[in-house]
Amino acid sequence: MAGVRDRWSGALIVVAGASLFGMLGTLSRFAYDDGLTPFAWVAWRAAFGALALWLAIARRHGLRSSLGVLRGASPAARGWLALVVVSSAVLNLAIFVAFQRITIALALLAFYTYPAMTAAMAGLLGHERLDATRRIALGLALAGMVAVVAGGLGSGAAVTIDALGIGLALLAAASQTTFLLASRGYASIRTEEAMGTILLGAAAIAVVLSAIVDGPAELARPLGDPGLLALLIFAGVFVAALPSFLFLTGIRLVGPVRAGILMLFEPVVGVALAAIVLGEGLSPVQAAGGATILLAAALVQRRAPAPAAGTPLVETPVAPAPGGP
Repeated sequence: MAGVRDRWSGALIVVAGASLFGMLGTLSRFAYDDGLTPFAWVAWRAAFGALALWLAIARRHGLRSSLGVLRGASPAARGWLALVVVSSAVLNLAIFVAFQRITIALALLAFYTYPAMTAAMAGLLGHERLDATRRIALGLALAGMVAVVAGGLGSGAAVTIDALGIGLALLAAASQTTFLLASRGYASIRTEEAMGTILLGAAAIAVVLSAIVDGPAELARPLGDPGLLALLIFAGVFVAALPSFLFLTGIRLVGPVRAGILMLFEPVVGVALAAIVLGEGLSPVQAAGGATILLAAALVQRRAPAPAAGTPLVETPVAPAPGGP
């Protein structure tokens, strides 16, 4: 019974994180309209997200205790965490540059191949079996995603195709796959400290690259624009720190394959929000695609095949600090 509760709780947590990530497209549009570059957007969003998360960690567990968790982790766990830090930075930088070079719908179509990549790699590595139920759910989710994303192109829409842009979107998908699959490698590190480290590392990489590519003046632009700075703080807290924490928590509860399928709820929220806030239309095809993704999300929760021996899906327990979970 506890396993069933964990599975449904994990599913709800992933969907909540996906819903918050769905705000990303609309908020980034506002930031770009204010003159912010993609690299600077990634840097500021990750930096404020890391700051918010580490403030929460320090208040809940104490900074010394949290740093002790990281120092006490095995070299292998720290190595896996370092890999995810790099993959997170590559993911964000690649997808936002892809948005500049090709039509956003095409970039998203390439990026959202990551659930299929994750399922294939998890099967090859023996982490999770892709049984008939999951294959059907994955197929429905991908078909629904295509309908949601491509349905917004319209017959008269201009489509920009660029080999580098498509390659970057696929690189972002591969990086997201790495994030999902590598999560079990540092399961001994508490979720808060793991995600705080990932955001902080990704922010540091993005800041250096933004300073090199855009120049220090462009990177510092938000400091002279209170409205833009407020937008970035909001994005850091609610479209970086909180959803990232929820995402990693959900992965540890339901596993990378199911989490990847459930994360396809993100474009549903993104398209709906763009229709409401930006006045972009919502076509019947997109509505049908959203319903298909919801059907897939319900289907994938029906049953969970047993994981391979020695590869638990749930987070490895860590001795909690006072007031911790």
